[in-house]
Amino acid sequence: MIDSQAVRAYLLGLQDRITDAVAAIDGQPFATDAWEKPPTERLRGSGRTRILEEGAVMERAGVGFSHVMGDTLPPSATANRPELAGRSFEAMGVSLVFHPRNPYVPTVHMNVRCFLAVKPDSEPVWWFGGGMDLTPYYGQAEDCGHFHRTCKDALDPFGTDLYPRFKQWCDEYFYLKHRGEARGIGGVFFDDFQALGFERSFAMMRAVGDAFLPAYLPILASRKDQPYGERERDFQAYRRGRYVEFNLVFDRGTLFGLQSGGRTESILMSMPPRAAWRYDWQPQPGSAEAALYTDYLPARDWV
Repeated sequence: MIDSQAVRAYLLGLQDRITDAVAAIDGQPFATDAWEKPPTERLRGSGRTRILEEGAVMERAGVGFSHVMGDTLPPSATANRPELAGRSFEAMGVSLVFHPRNPYVPTVHMNVRCFLAVKPDSEPVWWFGGGMDLTPYYGQAEDCGHFHRTCKDALDPFGTDLYPRFKQWCDEYFYLKHRGEARGIGGVFFDDFQALGFERSFAMMRAVGDAFLPAYLPILASRKDQPYGERERDFQAYRRGRYVEFNLVFDRGTLFGLQSGGRTESILMSMPPRAAWRYDWQPQPGSAEAALYTDYLPARDWV
């Protein structure tokens, strides 16, 4: 049985748990922006955006919940899915991006979501999607291993084939084709997932969502007070530019939200507060910055 209200309740609770935990570490609460879209032909619905800016630990951290509905899907959603044409839909999810102040703390992204499309006299189309990925500026092998092991442990009860499949999907998805490089060290990513039936697929999505805090908080706690200087901040800003490029050029969630008439402030809260671009910049050979490109960005088995 498809229970969209149970999914909504879980997602709201997940947002609460994550923002409470991060606020306790930062010492500053998240501001809450509850919003509702007026009914239109394109999109309607509501959400709750939570944002922490200029904190002691987080330079910018956003955790958004949204639940939107529409009568027709944008072209980007139906181009490869003709069975969705002519269906009304609802989509709900929690999405977060944390941009810590300290360059030795990785940026992190996580998203879990549910999609449902209906049409009279037809079976509903539904799926779950989501995942999490880590974007370090100065890589630490133990952090990368911990993050990936936590993802694997969350997925293994639902099939030991899932982690390697979702890990590869993540490596391929979060890749800047025009740069020929990965955005970070990956994690797991899945979409259009319904293979286990609704209840078991929902349980798998919950396992991924529940794994986020155990995957990221130990890394945050161990790196947030590490000394750094202007050189590290400059490199952090430069690498954040890659994050902006990916989100605006390739990210399916960003494109779907903007094309379907979503709330722009909430969609673009993933942008870093400070980013930089330099013409044809190359790291000094043998430097800590060069190690990111040689030792961390190429896809590898972290488990």
